Amino acid sequence: MDNALTFVISTLCILALCYRFYGVFFVRKVLRADDSAVTPSHTFEDGKNYVPTKKWVNAGQHFAAIAAAGPLVGPVLAAQFGYLPGFLWLLVGCVVGGAVHDTVVLFASMKHNGKSLSHVAKAELGPVAGWCTGLAMLFIITITMAGLSMVVVHALERNPWGTFAVFMTIPIAIAVGLYERFTGNHKGATWVGIIAIMVAVLAGPSIQGTLLGDWLTLRVESVALALPIYAFFASALPVWLLLTPRGYLSSFMKIGVFGALVVGVVIINPTIQFPALTEFIHGGGPVLAGPVWPFISITIACGAISGFHAFIGSGTTPKLVDKWSDIRPVAFGAMLAECMVAVLALVAATALHPADYFAINASPAAFASLGMEVVDLPHLSQEIGMDLAGRTGGAVTLAVGMTFIFTKLPWFATLSSYFFQFVIMFEAVFILTAVDSGTRVARYLIQDLGGDLYAPLKRLDWIPGSIGASVAACALWGYLLTSGDINSVWALFGVSNQLMASIGLIIGATIILRVAAKRIYMLTCLIPLAYLFVTVNYAGYWMIANVYLNTQARGYNPINAGISAIMMVLGLIILITAFGKWKTMLALPKSLRSGEVAAPSLP
Repeated sequence: MDNALTFVISTLCILALCYRFYGVFFVRKVLRADDSAVTPSHTFEDGKNYVPTKKWVNAGQHFAAIAAAGPLVGPVLAAQFGYLPGFLWLLVGCVVGGAVHDTVVLFASMKHNGKSLSHVAKAELGPVAGWCTGLAMLFIITITMAGLSMVVVHALERNPWGTFAVFMTIPIAIAVGLYERFTGNHKGATWVGIIAIMVAVLAGPSIQGTLLGDWLTLRVESVALALPIYAFFASALPVWLLLTPRGYLSSFMKIGVFGALVVGVVIINPTIQFPALTEFIHGGGPVLAGPVWPFISITIACGAISGFHAFIGSGTTPKLVDKWSDIRPVAFGAMLAECMVAVLALVAATALHPADYFAINASPAAFASLGMEVVDLPHLSQEIGMDLAGRTGGAVTLAVGMTFIFTKLPWFATLSSYFFQFVIMFEAVFILTAVDSGTRVARYLIQDLGGDLYAPLKRLDWIPGSIGASVAACALWGYLLTSGDINSVWALFGVSNQLMASIGLIIGATIILRVAAKRIYMLTCLIPLAYLFVTVNYAGYWMIANVYLNTQARGYNPINAGISAIMMVLGLIILITAFGKWKTMLALPKSLRSGEVAAPSLP
């Protein structure tokens, strides 16, 4: 396939057919969603957390919550293997795994009155599995913060324009929060925030070469230190002051960038310059050290299947679903939409010449060893106004790829630098929004787990507990951020994330065995579970043996090896517990293993 439009049209057709046929089968036949039953949003309606919401509004907020940086960065990193492995994994992984996972997790949470996945695991599989799930959730949210933050680090290093624009979003978000809080003027606050963000981007060139610009020309270590400090305040401050307005404003940038991706691919129809497979499918690549399997499946998580989605599917979304049939557009549909975004990101990366891609996304020393000569990169660096070589992490590669696509328009040349920095700001702000929320979730998990040892920690309004838990959360992922490179940290994120998806499928299979009319319907979860569990454990073993405990590797880190081993043990304990539960349930007649999963009670 030489043209990007071929990717887009084929993806849209496959996903549309999947939504129309497999989505209907899974929701109606497998889960037996019944609109005559009352959903938790109606049972516990309180106007705050439990609010019946129209399906397309709910689908929009759910998509905004799950579509973080993963579907943008993962496909860019995986382009190292060529366009074919990433494209196939996105389609197969999403249709067979991701859409099923997200839908069954949302369904399971709703069956348990909108409670979290750890509560569902405890109720379905017992206290041991519930505690292991809670601990695994703490691991994944911590590692996710480190993996996503590393993308921001490499996007902002030696980039005063981008650093200035991203930094300015903090006082802008606070001002928007205060303005709306004290005036109640939501529309006015929105316009003020959007205009201020655009001014920050446009003002960027004026600071370059000034004292302020020199201050904001930061090294990797400085950015990596600043991010956890910022996250502490985002976690400890009231949500209305920083977290909520920043997330709200980032949604407008998300719409703009996703819209630009669609326009660029459909209207310009760029040529795909990457081959279907590269020489690095057997391993040894400068971006990802491992072979195409299992690393394609842990590098591309969001967009194919992602355990992080379980936090959303068992968090706010189940408390908003109006009717049981709404889970198809809300969960199944939103996952398919995220797959489309990931395919567009893959197109943006593979539209670059391979030599330009590796020059950006590999260290200078690693690129020099490849013996490649850059093609368009010098011209792009001149148009954008900054040195693009050696900016690993995926964010810069995506921004350059999008900019390169639009350079096909003659009038775009004068806007290249502004467009590039807008995309960089979008990625950074979008990731930091996830870091805001994720650090707060990690704080809650630390307080919940620690509260079993010291009861006052469970009180979220206890200031010493909230501050201490926030410090612990930031210190944990801050250490991971500063202790490795994108290769090792993103792999650690991928392993933990896909392990969480495996846990979601385990719980989903248990729910399906309880409610489905036919036992064979368990295969909808067991088939993707079998592949994912083997893949993630082999990937974890490979990283431990070849990177984390290899003194010659760049990512040598015994602590990361210990974290990986603990996570794999937790996953194994949950799976063994589930086997015992399934054996017991399969021995029972259908009448004794079906029925309501949980009696209605206020969470």
